[in-house]
Amino acid sequence: FRQRFIDIRKILQEHSELDNLVSVNKISRSNQRISIIGIVYSKKITKNNNILLEVEDLTGKIKVLVTQNKKEVYQKAEDITLDSIIGFKGSGNNDILFVNEIVFPDAAIPERKKSPVEENILFISDLHIGSKNFMAKNFLKFIDYLNGKVPDTPEVEKIKYLFIVGDLIGGVGVYPNQEKELKIKDLEAQYSRVAELLNKIRKDIKIIILPGNHDCVRLMEPQPVLDEKYAWPLYNLKNVILTGNPSLINVGAKENFPGFNILGYHGFSYHYYANNIPSLISEGASNSPDKIMKYLLKNRHLAPTYTSIQHAPLENDELVIKNVPDIFVSGHTHKNSVSYYNNVLIISNSCWEEIMPYQEKMGFESDYCKVTMFNLKTRKVKILDFYEDENKEDVDQN
Repeated sequence: FRQRFIDIRKILQEHSELDNLVSVNKISRSNQRISIIGIVYSKKITKNNNILLEVEDLTGKIKVLVTQNKKEVYQKAEDITLDSIIGFKGSGNNDILFVNEIVFPDAAIPERKKSPVEENILFISDLHIGSKNFMAKNFLKFIDYLNGKVPDTPEVEKIKYLFIVGDLIGGVGVYPNQEKELKIKDLEAQYSRVAELLNKIRKDIKIIILPGNHDCVRLMEPQPVLDEKYAWPLYNLKNVILTGNPSLINVGAKENFPGFNILGYHGFSYHYYANNIPSLISEGASNSPDKIMKYLLKNRHLAPTYTSIQHAPLENDELVIKNVPDIFVSGHTHKNSVSYYNNVLIISNSCWEEIMPYQEKMGFESDYCKVTMFNLKTRKVKILDFYEDENKEDVDQN
């Protein structure tokens, strides 16, 4: 938490709105106009329907009040989640600060890069291989496409990268009575099948793989690379690169071009924010994951609230978004969407598994077998559809 605070405080200190910035222990008893940066320790609604926060920095703790007569500020305060690190500007003393402005660390890049070389990158996730509901025929159709077996697809030659953002397998014992829904009931055998399928893909495509919550790694985040004890068949594939979750990966770097920084995160924290942040609830963000992804970019953290995931107790918080990526890609929600936020391209992946009864009960809606393709030179985004016999569709994101 200390390191997270220091990392995000650096980002907030660059915001010019936060003038007269002081640490909590330097606030005097007399009334003054100040700004502070703090981690949100507690949040409650008062009898008068104002929002009262307790905010902490490395020197102390202070009460922060947002009154409902400041509508715009109040709306921002409603969306504040516990343990997030935020800037507050207002007036007060060492007892209480009355807020006039709330400043999130936020994420933006000045321009949308274009590579000098034409290369395509594809994004998928949530294959759930081993499940009875894995859509094997559609996935084989996708492999045929990658291998140039589909007529009138000249863009295939330019595909250089394939990202798989977690949940390669169905896993074993991920939820109660899962065994009834598994075709392959052994972890190693599930990864053998994954390797068998990925081995069919032409070898000049680099396949970058992150783990998800169904894979053979701990649930605590950050998650390490897939465990070789179970996923050893993948370690034998020469064109596969295994990384942790989350990961910041650079692709397409050339002489005089820095390449694209891609932040891959499976997305296990997303349901917490979809169900707890007022604006995300009202926007139905459970089925619009890009809205959750924008919210987390605004907070510069992939799971700011401690209870939204299981956190691994490490010295550094690897879920802080220290560097703003060119592309932010996720899976987990099984919903396909593409949008921009402050020039960051946001991609959420569909799945390759028909919806399970327990998912239907929870009100999930899935998109199937859609693949997002991004051209590094033109920045054109294309959604390829391998579900049944539907045609490919173009999505203009310029």
